[in-house]
Amino acid sequence: MPKGGKPTTDSKAPETLKTSRLHVLKRLWSYLFRYKWMLLIATILMVTSNALSLVGPYLSGLAIDAIQPGAGNVIFQRVFFYVALMASFFILSSILEYVMQLLMIRLTQRTIKRLRKDVFDKMAELPVGFFDQHQTGDIISRITYDIDTINQSLQNDFIQIVTSAITIIGSLTMMLIISPLLTLVFAVTLPISILLTKYMVTRFRPLFKKRSVKLGELNGYVEEMISGQQTIKAYNQEENMIMRFDEKNEEAVSAYYEADYYGSMVGPSINFINNLSLSLVSVAGALLYLFNALTLGGVSSFVLYSRRFSGPINELANIISELQSAFAAAERVFLLMDEPSEAKDVLDAHVFDQADGEVKMKHVDFGYTPEKMTIHDLNFEAPSGNVIAVVGPTGAGKTTLVNLLMRFYDPSKGTIELDAVDTTQATRESLRTSYAMVLQDTWLFSGTIFDNLAYGKEHVTIQEVEAAARTAQIHDYIMGLPNGYQTVIDQEGMNISQGQKQLLTIARAMILDANLLILDEATSNVDTQTEMKIQEAMQKLMNGKTSFVIAHRLSTIRNADTILVVKDGRIVEQGNHDDLLEKAGLYADLYHSQFESAV
Repeated sequence: MPKGGKPTTDSKAPETLKTSRLHVLKRLWSYLFRYKWMLLIATILMVTSNALSLVGPYLSGLAIDAIQPGAGNVIFQRVFFYVALMASFFILSSILEYVMQLLMIRLTQRTIKRLRKDVFDKMAELPVGFFDQHQTGDIISRITYDIDTINQSLQNDFIQIVTSAITIIGSLTMMLIISPLLTLVFAVTLPISILLTKYMVTRFRPLFKKRSVKLGELNGYVEEMISGQQTIKAYNQEENMIMRFDEKNEEAVSAYYEADYYGSMVGPSINFINNLSLSLVSVAGALLYLFNALTLGGVSSFVLYSRRFSGPINELANIISELQSAFAAAERVFLLMDEPSEAKDVLDAHVFDQADGEVKMKHVDFGYTPEKMTIHDLNFEAPSGNVIAVVGPTGAGKTTLVNLLMRFYDPSKGTIELDAVDTTQATRESLRTSYAMVLQDTWLFSGTIFDNLAYGKEHVTIQEVEAAARTAQIHDYIMGLPNGYQTVIDQEGMNISQGQKQLLTIARAMILDANLLILDEATSNVDTQTEMKIQEAMQKLMNGKTSFVIAHRLSTIRNADTILVVKDGRIVEQGNHDDLLEKAGLYADLYHSQFESAV
């Protein structure tokens, strides 16, 4: 369980949102329709290209009919004319198809770009609780693998479906023109193909959804293991890690195998029925020719059209598995997009311009799940400019307190006030910008050191950044780098030490014009000698600000105005350092145990 008692769930958690195939199709269509003119042009090109291609078998039949039985009865002029005309139609059809393919590639890329942007924008709207309850790897899998699967389907399967539909309708029309009687063969085989395809699609659809879920679980586990390599190696858990990966990998492979194995049955089954229909057409056509009910050219054209008619049906059956994957991927993407966003601010919400910093909690109850409360009847006052330290055993609810102060979560009961204003009646943006934060888990992004330090405040000058860095005792280190403040930090700051990252985040907090400060184990990754150097800087940072300090090292909060001792989500003791030592309660036990272990 993560810090603060927050529960986590994996991708198996039930998601009760609309996932019907029709709903997914409507959502995908809404994205395609944004580019309706490109889609219209591509459709016209597609129809024209296929229409030109469908003329070929008819011309072929006319060319064959120009060849009469017996020597010297071949009308070569007519044969060459039809052959040349057929070649011209095929060439023009290929050119139009090529242009259509280029247009569809551009169309699908724009569609996917928009979809990916909407998903990422949605993530910015989601509450912190969503990320607490879902694996990072599974979320990334939806943004990357699932959207790429949709992209492949739109780019290939969509074209194939439309082309097949045009070919089937065109071929059926031409077969009816040539011989309505011979077309009756498909009245038997076509319903069998449709019913069999419908049955298989319904039967195998859950397998493709399971495949996407298992891949998301595998990605989540891999992301977790990669980020925890240092701990894994320190505890010699490599073998256990590999064993668990093998289990999840086997589950993913099994899900893939089941989906592909059963999905692969569709194509051969439909292909068998199509071959059967072709055999029946050949036999029936030969009989009609013998009774002079159909010319040889007519039989030839009908056979070619029957292959054109059956071929797309077989191709559609073969792409059923790909369509199933696309539907499963689209469901997962749209489920993410349909997650409830962070609640909007109330109407006419209060805006904190420059908060003074007086904070009160009144009878606050809170739980990450309704079944288990983490905070119970919490009451305290933090006068403006005071330093409030929060201490207690692991899992006591210290970090949860930070989440409530920042309105990452709202209380289940009670109120939290800032400057006598209920924070639920204020805008989240103005509330959160009233605080500067230095968390235990440092976060730096790929970019220059200057960009990382200036993060959160616009129009920051290099002089302001340097002043904050000097105060945080990190300026000399930065100037020792090859490009100083323009040195690029690797992803997540992997090219600097953990202690240096902590100092950078402290400097970043110093730049913000905020009257409230949250320090969540801000010096947890700094050695004792460095910690002593920055204590004076930290005092300057906290000067005049309402500061909430969460600390395990009790020596760092001896000068706090008020110390809140939290246990099991309740404040069990409250007072300054000397008062709490005199009480000889939990705080005294924690303090003496640390002091004695240090000695």
